[in-house]
Amino acid sequence: MPGLHISDHQTRLYMSYRQTQTVEAAAAKAGFSGATGYRIEADPRLPSQKRVPRGRRRPDPLEPYWEAEVVPMLSAAPGVRAIGVLDELRRRHPELNPNMRRTLERRISAWRALHGPEQEVIFRQEHEPGRLGLSDFTDTTALGVSIGGVALDHRLYHFRLAFSGFEHAHVVLGGESFVALAEGLQNALWALGGVPKEHRSDSLSAAFRNLAADARHDLTQRYCGLMRHYGMAPSRNNAGIAHENGSIESAHGHLKKALQDALLLRGSRDFGDLDAYRAFVDQIVGRRNANNRKRIALERAALAALPPRRTTDFEEKIIPVTSSGGFILRRVFYTVPSRLIGHRLRVRIFDDRLECFLGATPVATLRRGRPLSDNKGGHVVDYRHVIHALRRKPMALLNLVYRDQLFPRPAYARAFEAWRSHGDDRRACKLTVALLALAHECAGEAELASLIGADLDAGRLPDPAALRQRLRPQQAAVPAVAVELAPLAIYDELAAVDATASAFTAEAGLEVAP
Repeated sequence: MPGLHISDHQTRLYMSYRQTQTVEAAAAKAGFSGATGYRIEADPRLPSQKRVPRGRRRPDPLEPYWEAEVVPMLSAAPGVRAIGVLDELRRRHPELNPNMRRTLERRISAWRALHGPEQEVIFRQEHEPGRLGLSDFTDTTALGVSIGGVALDHRLYHFRLAFSGFEHAHVVLGGESFVALAEGLQNALWALGGVPKEHRSDSLSAAFRNLAADARHDLTQRYCGLMRHYGMAPSRNNAGIAHENGSIESAHGHLKKALQDALLLRGSRDFGDLDAYRAFVDQIVGRRNANNRKRIALERAALAALPPRRTTDFEEKIIPVTSSGGFILRRVFYTVPSRLIGHRLRVRIFDDRLECFLGATPVATLRRGRPLSDNKGGHVVDYRHVIHALRRKPMALLNLVYRDQLFPRPAYARAFEAWRSHGDDRRACKLTVALLALAHECAGEAELASLIGADLDAGRLPDPAALRQRLRPQQAAVPAVAVELAPLAIYDELAAVDATASAFTAEAGLEVAP
């Protein structure tokens, strides 16, 4: 049409039609006049090739400084930012306009493309089925997950197959330990149903190094033993070069975004217990694996078989139980039943729990605790283990080192502080111990906590005797059962019927079954 420039596409279309048709016909089909067709015949270049590059419309503001000052800065400090160069130029020349930042950034980018240092080259890899599995840990505290209203400080152990994208995620409460690696990796392999030829990670301290020289050799041997048990060749990427582990590093972000979306749709980030949150993570990972089910099925056929059984995924320590009614393990004090005082327990250390054995007999399973800081240890306390001793010595509660951890729910601590606020510490300790004993005897810890909270919210101090009455099971009335006895004459009738039946059988010559 008049007034419109023809495009490259129209020119190519014209030249295509021109191979079999006249100039006028090809031009008509391309959407322009025959005169334009003849001009294309004279100069077959595309319109974009005929345009003259636009020249500068105003003076270059960087011309006085580029070669003399900017280029020496870029050569001396290749990593300097454009804003840093601009700040230095304005310090030297205050009259410079600060609005030239975008011009400077474009000029620096073009200079670096022509004269800058060589950059890192990433070599894309082609993975064969069944060859490579990758492990890594990723911090997920930013998801804001809580358990029972308490923020959960955790990370995920993440396993992925490079070819098919099969994933497995395991919630880890501690650091990147060998126990977490061994448990998560074995869970992934048994969920997968096979073993890849090679296992790769970054420089995990759980597998390759440790800060303590005496532990480095042992930890490496344990990792090598894990690899031998499953027949995998261990490998790692170069330290500090994350993109060499890119098949799982990029998957971290996708998995955390999927969890974030699912939490938003769920409407709450709080879970009743840790098992519920782990089931939630398994569900999200299972959906992602379902999207790759065809490639996963293809790779499963190339995997090696699993060994007959799992190998050890815990550490083991022999710990004595002290007169304090517990033991100290890695700067954390744990209570156990007092009858174990004086004995030595064999403790299996998992990432989230401790399993305690007296000889070969299991005696307790405890939640794994963590030190509060580098200078302060932690406590994992079960009031049921010590309540019998506290009832005999209730004043021990006043300055007990693990008093705050002794209370199973915040309501008990509130009651203790409410009684103390009246100035009688002895009575506060006695009544608080009575509440804990009541919770233990009635097995109604949660119900009792709600009753205590209701009293405190109403401005009343809890009364253990009244609460005991409220928690006492209601005695159901014994129902009256009326038994009607059959008259004795009915047995004579039954005997007569039996005799008549026997006589009829004898007359008919029938055989009576014994």
